[in-house]
Amino acid sequence: MNKKSFSKENIHFSFLYILITISLAFLPGSVYGAITGDCSNCHTMHNSQNGVAVDASGPYEALTRGDCLGCHGSGSVNINGLDPVTGAPQVMHDGAGSAPDLAGGNFAYILGTKGSGASDAKGHNTVELGNPESTLVEPPGHHSPSGIGVNVTCSGAKGCHGERAAGVAMKGAHHRNLSGQLNTADEAYNSYRFLMGVKGFENDGARKWQNFDADNHNEYFGAVTPMTYGAGNCNICHTARGVQPTNNTISGYCGTCHREFHVIEGIGGNTSAPFKRHPTDVLLPNSGEYASYNGAGNPYSVEAPVARTAVPGSIGNTVTPGTDVVMCLSCHKAHATDYPDMLRWDYSTMISGGGGSGGCFTCHTTKN
Repeated sequence: MNKKSFSKENIHFSFLYILITISLAFLPGSVYGAITGDCSNCHTMHNSQNGVAVDASGPYEALTRGDCLGCHGSGSVNINGLDPVTGAPQVMHDGAGSAPDLAGGNFAYILGTKGSGASDAKGHNTVELGNPESTLVEPPGHHSPSGIGVNVTCSGAKGCHGERAAGVAMKGAHHRNLSGQLNTADEAYNSYRFLMGVKGFENDGARKWQNFDADNHNEYFGAVTPMTYGAGNCNICHTARGVQPTNNTISGYCGTCHREFHVIEGIGGNTSAPFKRHPTDVLLPNSGEYASYNGAGNPYSVEAPVARTAVPGSIGNTVTPGTDVVMCLSCHKAHATDYPDMLRWDYSTMISGGGGSGGCFTCHTTKN
């Protein structure tokens, strides 16, 4: 027997694994096995091994071995966008084309370690990147003065994932994580991608973490009209469980920081063209150029995805104009892209009458 297996640290890991296993078995409604593998992949009992700190910047809450990017930005990535050892999806890596970006994009574009060069405009400058925002002083479209600043984090009171409150953001989320159809969204663990209050369907195909093709992508939840913000009506975002969209949509979630771009007042007061700002949480019209979304048969486009008005129980490979919804992620990715403003494509190459395809012309099919 290898003596190393009896080290105090490993004994602690084994004991913790037993405790977690027993605890999960008695959690009401829990799905056992959301996280698999050695506890030591993610946790360290004392941030110490052989007299050396496991992470010089630690220790971290919940006894983790690092911050969010410590697990999700390790730099090591396989063809599915996962760390080949821990299996954690990688939101930041400089892998070549054989390792496609995840559905949310890739923070490496901001730093310039992947793509055409570093730029703060390519994504959300989370604190964990160590690259502070140099231009903005608050989120674009947030009510002013917002007081939130731009020093956003991956999770927490000024973050996106988990309950937006200090100290409890991701508590219990990874070990109770549900996937597939998420139609409840009253806790972090049963919300779409841990975005508190957001409903949706997490890709359960071969490329689980990617929007790969028409048959292999996430399904997003949308509404037929944006949220309405009246004077003093803060409760469309601020709830007893922190900031979250009360309409449960992905666009509503974006609107909790970029509100003035997405509420009904911000787009012009109604859901009919012409708009003052590009609308979200409105139906893709079943008329004119929109009826020909992505060509004959309306195959689902991962270059310009749509949301559904009911959370589906499986992945759909077509789009139905007049029924499906335009959303923020129809044009943007959540983390970062290689294009300004986190767009899914190069806006400067969208030339009206130029004969192009994709991008804006996925929906605006006659403008090319």
